[in-house]
Amino acid sequence: MVLSDLKNGERAKIKNMRITAQIKLRLYHLGVTEGVSVTLIRRAPFLDPIQIKVRDFYLAVRKNVADKIEIEYEH
Repeated sequence: MVLSDLKNGERAKIKNMRITAQIKLRLYHLGVTEGVSVTLIRRAPFLDPIQIKVRDFYLAVRKNVADKIEIEYEH
């Protein structure tokens, strides 16, 4: 399952990020790392980008990046 599969309000934990090193580094600097919890807040009208909540801030992520971030649901 990937980040872009979440529905509004759903929460998951990042399992793996299969993205380029440059984008991964940028996300790491923003606190988006493996093992961190994310919540999907909403999608833009044409489904791109998506807004997520990570730690205590909100971040917009392009759908093509979210398609490469593997997640697992939190219980």
